[in-house]
Amino acid sequence: MARTSGLFAISPRMRAVTAVGTALLAAGCMTAQLEESRSLATSIADDEAVVLLAKPHVEGVTAEDDFMDCVGKKIARRNGIRVHGNNEFQDAMFPWFEPSTAPQRAEGVARLLTRPAVRQRIEESGVRYIVWVDGLTRQTDSGGSISCAIGPGGGGCIGFGWWEKESDYDAIVWDLQNAKSAGSISTNVTGTSALVGVIVPLPFIARVQGTACDRLAEQLGGFLRGVDPTMAATAGTH
Repeated sequence: MARTSGLFAISPRMRAVTAVGTALLAAGCMTAQLEESRSLATSIADDEAVVLLAKPHVEGVTAEDDFMDCVGKKIARRNGIRVHGNNEFQDAMFPWFEPSTAPQRAEGVARLLTRPAVRQRIEESGVRYIVWVDGLTRQTDSGGSISCAIGPGGGGCIGFGWWEKESDYDAIVWDLQNAKSAGSISTNVTGTSALVGVIVPLPFIARVQGTACDRLAEQLGGFLRGVDPTMAATAGTH
């Protein structure tokens, strides 16, 4: 005879739901890919700074503010690199780096630097490198279902739901001293999260955006410090 707890019995169906959830999670919750391309040698001095800016788009879709803050804080904390506030930089450089007027290519920066006022403001800011960040985190797939109910004897949930997210970001590094692109770094992280309903819903969350932030910040810190670039690699996190 099946044991009961509140409203639901621990039935073979529920055991199967648990087994399916466990198998999916055990198979691998995240995969991450990182690529780096370098065109200039880089070496940031202690009195120089970097600023991270979301690449402007006509349609207005840019990298999320919380992701930008995450990358900037981790670059500063892990590598001792001074990260200039993006809002302060844009205000100091107004109107040349506003989303609607910012140059789209390094060649545009070279033209800007021919203006004495622009060069003077950049020198006063101490910013040596601009990192343009492009990308976003989005849900790519989902499935399953969870049913919950409350009755006189208690309540609970049964079922299995899952969703997949992808964090895809590109960072292009501009060297303002040389007015050239120094290279680029891209990261792509996909992960599957799940909610298993066995009386009490059990969430298993894949930190997709957090992992993308960790990897991009680590790679950018090494890039700016002049560490030899690594080969593109794919890694799995369980």
